[in-house]
Amino acid sequence: MRVLLTLPFLLTLTACDPRKPQPAAEAAPTTREAPAAADIKTSVLRINSTQQSWNPGQPWEKNPPSQRRALAAIVGPQRVLTTSELVADATYLEFESPDGTRFAQAKVIAVDYEANLALLGPASEQEGNLVFEKTTPLEVTSPPMIGATLEILQIEENGLPLLTPGSLQSIDISSNFLPGHGFLTYRVKASMQSAASSYSLPVLMSGKLAGVLISYNSKDQICDVASTDIVSRFIKQSAEGHYTGFPSLGISIARTEDSSFRQWLKLANDQGGLYIHTVRKGGAAETAGVKKGDVLLAIDGHTIDRRGYYQHPHYGSLFWGHLIRGERSTGDVITLSLLRAGQPLELKASLTREEESTRLVPSYQFGKAPNFLIKGGMVFQELSRPLLEAYGENWESRAPLNFLDAMENPEKYEGKVDRIVLLSGSIPTPATVGYESLRDLIVRKVNGKEIKNMKSLIDAFKENSGKLHSVEFDEEKFTIYLDDAVCTAVESQLLQRGIPRLSRAE
Repeated sequence: MRVLLTLPFLLTLTACDPRKPQPAAEAAPTTREAPAAADIKTSVLRINSTQQSWNPGQPWEKNPPSQRRALAAIVGPQRVLTTSELVADATYLEFESPDGTRFAQAKVIAVDYEANLALLGPASEQEGNLVFEKTTPLEVTSPPMIGATLEILQIEENGLPLLTPGSLQSIDISSNFLPGHGFLTYRVKASMQSAASSYSLPVLMSGKLAGVLISYNSKDQICDVASTDIVSRFIKQSAEGHYTGFPSLGISIARTEDSSFRQWLKLANDQGGLYIHTVRKGGAAETAGVKKGDVLLAIDGHTIDRRGYYQHPHYGSLFWGHLIRGERSTGDVITLSLLRAGQPLELKASLTREEESTRLVPSYQFGKAPNFLIKGGMVFQELSRPLLEAYGENWESRAPLNFLDAMENPEKYEGKVDRIVLLSGSIPTPATVGYESLRDLIVRKVNGKEIKNMKSLIDAFKENSGKLHSVEFDEEKFTIYLDDAVCTAVESQLLQRGIPRLSRAE
């Protein structure tokens, strides 16, 4: 997970598909005090968050806790909108009135880590009635156009509300929190004041809510803002009582700009299209009959060009993902116009949501303790993106190739395993003598049993209790042996020396 700083030092996130920047707008007006007649303070609350994530290197313990503070919009009766980044791995959430006189413990009503949005409510009705007394929910505005003036709301510690106007310079699909999950994002040019810094802030247009500020680059004075469209859909779905989340089609694509590639695909010069090189097993596309090698020409009649863009009636040129994740809901049926072996084809696809729990290598595990097993000092874990990120800033090149390959090509393991179980390292003990250097190895079998997840690993050791254990790895097809009696003695010592537990399989 990337390092996060309070404003004005938040890093600007990179768009999924960088495009030519819009011409520079005229200098925006400076920050101004919000007019007393429109007391915006009645429509916002501060959120105090205490967060504590699990240590990927030592999965039996947590990292030190950290605190964050945000300003958030009230969007309904006792409902407050903020970012999911603020509530990820939160151990305590609290509402605070802008004047700092009223407090209430908060709870998560709905959260979408992919869209980076969360809806909070009071944990106690009594405390909620107190902190929400005389508040007024903000109405969500209609989507703005490029060039519109948006205002970013801050409140100083002395209670003074500040509105910083900024020009909406560009609109595109960006990954705001989790890489690979792009949503419609506004890029706003504005000069923020650090005196009223906060982790995230409401963004207004004509006194109505236009979005949520999610990052700010103080050097370039550029803000990334979760768009009106995505905010509206999230609030609406959350209000319905059972949040299903934004859907996915279940494909990965490649552009078709290369002339030789286009000729091989039998694409005409006046056709756009995206080459489908991966179809996720069990996803909406596979269920509809989409195959690897098909070319996606259009969705619901919206023609997609060879770079992956289509013409949106309000925003202009947008990346095709918005047709799925921004304009449709789980269960909606869409029409896919394809080219297969040079022949046109239309398929109907019922959109589904790809749950993180179904992934071979989960992208995130917020609020969930990692599974692991310590056997005689050998540490076994399940592969996840947070574990890969523990290899450092350049983990994409520093992490073991076998792990990166499993993340990028999960189809190699389809039907064989539910999770990649690996030996991440070992604690020097009498049971691990000679094996101290072993690490970063994928486990294939234990005591002759195929390993599909952490539970199957734990069961394989238990069923062979009191005997010599064999552990087979994928790499180089070699086997190690562990004496169960020595392992049992070592594990007793580890528990006495401070490791709170030796396994977890949830």
